This record gives sequence, C-alpha cells and structure tokens, in this order.
Amino acid sequence: MTSKRLPFDQVEYDRRLLMTRMAMALAGLDALFVSDPANMQWLTGYDAWTFSHHQGVIVLQDADPMWWGRQQDTQGAMHTVWMPEGCVIGHESDLVNSMERHPIEDLARHISGLGVQNLGIEMDSQHFSAKGFSILLQVLPDVGFADATGMVNLQRAIKSAPEIAFMRKAAAISDKIMEGVMKHADVGMAKNQLVALAYHDAMQGVDGAWGDYPAMPPMLPSGSDTVARLLTWSGSPLVAGEDMTFSFSGCYRRYHAPLCRTIFLGEVSDEKRRAEAALIESLDAGIAAATAGSKVSDVAKALAGPLGHGDDNGNGFGGLIGVAYPPRMEDEVISLNTNSEAVLEPNMTFHVCPTLSVSGANVGIGQSIRISEDGVAEVFGGVSPKFATK
Repeated sequence: MTSKRLPFDQVEYDRRLLMTRMAMALAGLDALFVSDPANMQWLTGYDAWTFSHHQGVIVLQDADPMWWGRQQDTQGAMHTVWMPEGCVIGHESDLVNSMERHPIEDLARHISGLGVQNLGIEMDSQHFSAKGFSILLQVLPDVGFADATGMVNLQRAIKSAPEIAFMRKAAAISDKIMEGVMKHADVGMAKNQLVALAYHDAMQGVDGAWGDYPAMPPMLPSGSDTVARLLTWSGSPLVAGEDMTFSFSGCYRRYHAPLCRTIFLGEVSDEKRRAEAALIESLDAGIAAATAGSKVSDVAKALAGPLGHGDDNGNGFGGLIGVAYPPRMEDEVISLNTNSEAVLEPNMTFHVCPTLSVSGANVGIGQSIRISEDGVAEVFGGVSPKFATK
C-alpha cells in the first residue's frame, strides 16, 4: 500500500528513515517510539487530527516502521502512510478513556513481541505521558529505556530540496495573509473580523498551493497588550493611534514559514521610527550572520547588537521551523539564543523575530529564512519589514 496522499516520493522517506536509524545506532537503540506528531508525519506521512490520543510510530533497524494508535484511526493511517497495511496497528476501543486499563499496555505487548532490548522514547514530548512511561517500565522490565527526545527533530533540521519547495509555498501564503491584514486593518474594525479575513486567505492559499491549518493561531495584541506577545484576539475594535503586531503563518502540507509585522493605526512617533530602524538593522545583521558554518549564538548576538541588548542576552530570537502541528510552530531543539553552540548547516530553516519595548508597548518584525550553501541566507517571502501605517 502506498497512499495517494503522500506529499513526497518513497526515496525521500527512505532517506529520512536511514538518517533516523543511523542516529539510533549511535545511541545504541534497536527500536524507537516516536510520539511527536511532526516526527510521525516526517517519517511515515501520517497526517490526521488524532494527536490528543495515545499514538505513535515504532521505528526498527531491520523492518518497516509501524504506526500504532486507536483502532478507529487506523483508516486514517492507511490513507496517509507509505507502509503496507500490516504495519498499521490499532488497539481495542475499550482502552480509550478507560479508568481501569491504559492504551500503553497494548503498545507494550507489541514491543515485547518484537524482541526489543533497548528502546528510545521521546520522554519530553507533549504527546507521551508519565503514566504511559510508568506502564512501560512495569510491563517491560527487561527492556532498557533511553531518552530520545530531539533525535528525530535533529534529523528534520536540514531540509531536502522538496521540503524547501514546500516552505516557499507556505511563505507565499504567509505573504498573502499579511498583505491582506495590512490592507483591511482599520480603526473600529473588530479584531475577530480581521482574523476571519486572515484565515480565509490562509485556507484559500495561492496558485499551486492550497492552505492547510497552521500549528498556531494568529497572534494579534495591540496597544499596551503588545507586551504580551502571545495574545490571540478578541472582539474588541482596533483603536486609533495604537500599533499592533500580527504574527501568523501560511501552511502547506504541514510546512510553515511564519511572518510577524507591526502595523500602526495612525501616525508613527519619532521614537517608534527609531525602533523600526533598529529592528530592521537587527534583522539585516542577523540574516547576514546566518551563514553555513557559523554558530547559532553568532546570529543571536548579531540580532541583539542593534537592539542595545549586548552579548549577554539569552532570550530567544526564534527557532527552527518546518513541519509542525499544534500547539507548537517552532522546533525548540535549536533556538536562536546567545548561549547556543549549535552550528548552522545549509538548508536549515529558521524564524527570526527581534522585538523592542518602546513606551510600554512591544514592536517586532519576524521573518523566515533558509541557510544557504554559501553566502547570505535566503529570505522567504517578500513583504517589506517596515512598519505598516493606516
């Protein structure tokens, strides 16, 4: 069975599986249980809204991966994964939301039947519970367990050419969304109405790229609320004289390329024009420093300099992007921090987002980029970083 819904050909999935198996071998693992939905999709193609339930992919060294989850979700698996039907395993429905038994008991039974000796688990995944791990320890006393958090994420960090093509499509959708917000935002307009227009553009997509649901909703703080960057929206109207930051991402086949821009509903003060200049200088400096072979910390320090933060600022300026599912868009395995020793490699992709606090409000600019094989990083999309005014 090969799903007609697969976004990539088999060669791409074989490449990913080989990389993952090499990482497993270096860690001394003969099996890996993957519960992060982005990692599951990246390895197998699995793509369904089922990640609020216990599910995962078992990766072995010498056999096809196995998808495991609720029996009622097996059809979704068979419609989206590249493996044969025999590699799709569903547990009984009476395990769902049971207070007497647990789905991980069924997973443990399958792992036991595979003769696994050393099993890696994404222990810090939001989709794998402490109770689930305690059950594995009880049912599989002879199996050695290791924390494999980030193992697959690190393999995902460097994108293939087909993945980069998907991200460019996501960026085109992001541009369309932002251009629409800049066009329609106006004094008195309810925030939810503006977000509705943004979602329309996000789902409609662009020519050659339909829109998928993004991993995070739009962030739309305005006025003094901008100090809290992760506020979504309300039904309140946009107010004359206030600025707002709008951040969102287009999504194509689960790939993201987020954008953040600041929009002013009225005149921009000289102080905020100076902030605009500093943010653009910061963004330009960060992108110029984002060259293959450089450290992530070099990029963060370049971003911090024009903002007056200095080299001791450890706050994140962004992180890895690519495949994502709710509730997280950026992959925290590599963040743009001044203390990071990670080295940039070609075709890593990041969201870079410097911000400044001015007169009790925050202004910011966020941009998605790709690390090039040589020279300056590629900037996804073409919306001007300058503050928009209405």
